[in-house]
Amino acid sequence: MNHDHSRPTQADLNYPTFQAKLSDLLDSHPGKFVVLHDGEIVEVLDTLADAVVCGKNKFGDIRLFSIQEVVSTPVTLGYYSYAMHNNSVQSDRAVA
Repeated sequence: MNHDHSRPTQADLNYPTFQAKLSDLLDSHPGKFVVLHDGEIVEVLDTLADAVVCGKNKFGDIRLFSIQEVVSTPVTLGYYSYAMHNNSVQSDRAVA
C-alpha cells in the first residue's frame, strides 16, 4: 500500500488500529464505516459517502485519512471512496 517507502500512508498507519479493534467494532458497529487518522478512530458512520465527507471536512486532503468498512473480511475502499467523494461533492453543489 505504501507508495513512498520513506513515509507510511494513512492506510498503513491506520490498518493495525482497525484490525486491533475489529472484533469490538463488529459487535457494536457491523456494516458501518470507520474514519481513521494517525492510528486513531475518528468517527463511525452509516455510509461510505458520509465517511468520505466527514474525513474531508476534518482533514481536507483525502490522503490525510483512511476509511474501513466494519466487516470480517478486508475491503479496499481507496479508489471507490475517491469516486464517492467526487459524486458527493457534485451532489452537494447541485443541492446548494
